[in-house]
Amino acid sequence: MTHVSAASPFATYDDVQSHLDRLGMFHMDLGLGRMERVLDALSLAAPPFTVAQVVGTNGKGSTSTFLAAIGTAHGLRTGLYTSPHFVTPRERIRIDGSMLAANQWPGLANRVMAAGGEALTYFEFLTVLCLLAFREADVQLAVLEAGLGGAHDATTAVAADVVCVTPIGLDHQAVLGPTIAAIAADKAGALRPGVPAVTAPQPADAMNELRAAADACGATLHEADDVARLPAKAELGLAGPHQRTNALVALAAWTTLATANDWESHEDAVHRGLAEAWIPGRLQWVERPAAEPYDADGADETDAPVAPKAPGMPDMPARLVIDGAHNAHGLVALRAALADQCARPAVVIFSCLADKDLAAVAEEVRRIAGDAPVLVPTIRNNARAARGEDLATLLGPAARAVPDMAAALAEATALAPQGPVLLCGSLYLLGEFFTLRPDCLESRGAGGTCEVPAEHSNRSPGTSPDTSPGAPPAASSATHPDDAPETPPGPPHSGN
Repeated sequence: MTHVSAASPFATYDDVQSHLDRLGMFHMDLGLGRMERVLDALSLAAPPFTVAQVVGTNGKGSTSTFLAAIGTAHGLRTGLYTSPHFVTPRERIRIDGSMLAANQWPGLANRVMAAGGEALTYFEFLTVLCLLAFREADVQLAVLEAGLGGAHDATTAVAADVVCVTPIGLDHQAVLGPTIAAIAADKAGALRPGVPAVTAPQPADAMNELRAAADACGATLHEADDVARLPAKAELGLAGPHQRTNALVALAAWTTLATANDWESHEDAVHRGLAEAWIPGRLQWVERPAAEPYDADGADETDAPVAPKAPGMPDMPARLVIDGAHNAHGLVALRAALADQCARPAVVIFSCLADKDLAAVAEEVRRIAGDAPVLVPTIRNNARAARGEDLATLLGPAARAVPDMAAALAEATALAPQGPVLLCGSLYLLGEFFTLRPDCLESRGAGGTCEVPAEHSNRSPGTSPDTSPGAPPAASSATHPDDAPETPPGPPHSGN
């Protein structure tokens, strides 16, 4: 039996989870000093593996997932660190696609504490733990998704070999600044002297800040499409036109790292990695599942959190589409992605945190919903959540507040038992759904389809006809899919 002591406070995974709960997921304390001290004590400031850091507003989780999948497809032992989680913190730390086994957490956490980890915040603690786990597992490539910003993010305390910048938009203005330029300046704080960076297409103000920061610190900054080209027939494991931008940034980062490390890069492995990349909550189609046992925090090393509906699980419509679009930028991308699949929601469930531009968000949700009813729960146990009543008022007469996610699912099922029901907004809202229905976490439904008349059969794959029954307005034909805005991922302190 393992005993808890002052020197080794964690005997089980649950002990580590309790410590994280005490720290509080949303507690922020800007500054890299704590991270630097602990990393130095563990000799992790410059890890013995290649590091790719991913910063930006939207698309960080998807870009990180694409890059890790490409590395794995090339035979590299690969670590992936993303946030937030839906059901268990174990989702944040993966090695070769599998969650870090629960029985490994106590020993790693004790070593973090012995190195001064008692001073770390929630996100900092997990960042150090993940780096320690990656070193113990002898990973060759680690992909680290930043949390909030760049200049003060815990992942910026770690030496990086490439920095990826996903599309930058207005979000977290209360922390990062009120303008695109201010937000970009903070994210540009992740750029390092002599370290290459690759960026997605950016608004002019954001690109100006990135270029100025790169010049000032001696980083090399390249636009992703100057470094790599996405294979024309590449199939992506993540759906939506906007994912082509995420995949391109990941491929540009891979190309940069492969050149620097003399890694061989093979077209078939690139294709396989892009096709196998997948992360929940990104245009994820969920069907009423039948599956296998799910133990969120069990000590097993399997990664199949799916199960038959247990007593107490709420009912759900036959089909849902789930996406973490929580700001106006991401919701625009979601609308284009739904149009691309000719999918019109019969009901929308939406909620977000109160620190968003709620008027702009409400406008985009109305465009997505059309004349469909919108159900607005208040995100539970989250001091930063917007009140469902307030959001419903902004969303207009088709919207109404409901007490919680369970109530939203019950009402959506009654209104549209066959769906499709769109569940979108904060990743913390999605986390409530997956906590209620953990059997759905890894569900990969077929998605929407467009019925194409014979005369249009020669159109390019992935495009939708100008008019499709039940489809929302399609994205402008003048807009290339690579120029579409991003569907956001969820950093732990970003308030997604």
